[in-house]
Amino acid sequence: MFDTIHEECGVFGIYSEKTTDVAMSAYYALFALQHRGQESCGIAVNDDGVISCHKSAGLVNDVFKKDTLDALGQGQMAVGHVRYGTTGSGGIANAQPMVVNHIKGSMALAHNGNLTNSAELREALEMNGSIFHSTSDTEVISYIITKERISAPSIEAAVFSAMYRLKGAYSLIIMSPSKLIAARDPLGFRPLCIGKKDGQILFASETCALNTLGAEYVRDVRPGEIVVVDKYGMRSIEGHCTDCKKALCVFEYIYFARPDSEIEGCSVHLARQKAGAFLAKQHPVEADVVVGVPDSGLDAAMGYAKESGIPYGMGFIKNKYIGRSFIQPTQAQRESDVRIKLNVVPSTVKGKRVVMIDDSIVRGTTSARIVKQLREAGAKEVHVRVSAPPFRHACYFGVDIDSAENLIANSHSVDEICEIIGADSLGYLSEENVLHLADGCPLDLCAACFNGDYPVEPPKENAKSKFETKLSEKHTGGDE
Repeated sequence: MFDTIHEECGVFGIYSEKTTDVAMSAYYALFALQHRGQESCGIAVNDDGVISCHKSAGLVNDVFKKDTLDALGQGQMAVGHVRYGTTGSGGIANAQPMVVNHIKGSMALAHNGNLTNSAELREALEMNGSIFHSTSDTEVISYIITKERISAPSIEAAVFSAMYRLKGAYSLIIMSPSKLIAARDPLGFRPLCIGKKDGQILFASETCALNTLGAEYVRDVRPGEIVVVDKYGMRSIEGHCTDCKKALCVFEYIYFARPDSEIEGCSVHLARQKAGAFLAKQHPVEADVVVGVPDSGLDAAMGYAKESGIPYGMGFIKNKYIGRSFIQPTQAQRESDVRIKLNVVPSTVKGKRVVMIDDSIVRGTTSARIVKQLREAGAKEVHVRVSAPPFRHACYFGVDIDSAENLIANSHSVDEICEIIGADSLGYLSEENVLHLADGCPLDLCAACFNGDYPVEPPKENAKSKFETKLSEKHTGGDE
């Protein structure tokens, strides 16, 4: 259980009519999506039907050097992935894209999301002789598609059949020797958009990746839709598109996506500013300055300041040379966590009543340290405002909160949390207002982490660490 929320990953795919440097395009796109995962990354390239792949633990800039990209060579298609794992431990075995060679050919797969029936599918596959090399549900998906491909007339038909068996959140990009395919689960939990540029079709988790490459945004992949691109052009398979209530994760607007992205046609930047404006109306306070906790708290702080009339100030400097997580070997070093990542600008807060805007409170320890930093820098008062409702329930669809027991809001009142983090006052965004952050969004928003109203049945057991436990037992003789 972390003190901040984490998303699983970002995906990217490109199809080019001509052989070109698709690996470099994927490289730049993954840079734009780096915020979605810093554990590992990878790129697979298709050159005349032959798939080459390079992936490793680490950031994009560390994993891919010029010689690495040169070795991948040019091609007609590429698939890229950045990962923060919610199912499956870190390391090279779980890095993506996953490349599978089977009797009908080969396939590279990149996945964003989390299956709720992954454990059941994996057990059934293992009972039929499947051998797994990783602990992620992405490999489960690859097995399901491969099994369907044996009897299916095409790779897209195999994906279509596989989707009947997959439950939960998945945005997929699949590369075969001749086709690039994008697929999104019928509820649309995770974003996936389509772009175009100079005879190329692109898929990405966020529009910021398209913008980085100078590509034009076309539209979002519809929930349940399969989009196929090959030498005949782009076509859509909509057999899984239904009229059921959708469930786009609301945290895309609150926290995950980059502010310059648009999710389902709605600006993330404006949605966060709107959250701040709602907070100013719900929880007004007399103060001298409004500051935001980088990164996603900054836009909400601007919205709060504009609505309230309280000046906005730059309250924090973030160390841009570290990711969202890093090694913390000892308790003493963990205590220095926030100071390594974040430092207060004393001139902004000294002697002032401060409104501090953040996107969420998970366990409360980070919030307490930030409030303490503000006081040590001379803030007279610290009023905390959170641009999301209280986080009370586990998420099973791609957010790394798989248990409610350590969520501070699950066992404490707002007043108690306020006292624990050392703030003068505390206010959360209401559940009603959080669902109106992106009123132009054509999809319903999933807010189950706030209200427990899951759009699909959650797993009967917490299987997140089940596979790692099984592997550990095997190594220690526990299975014998």
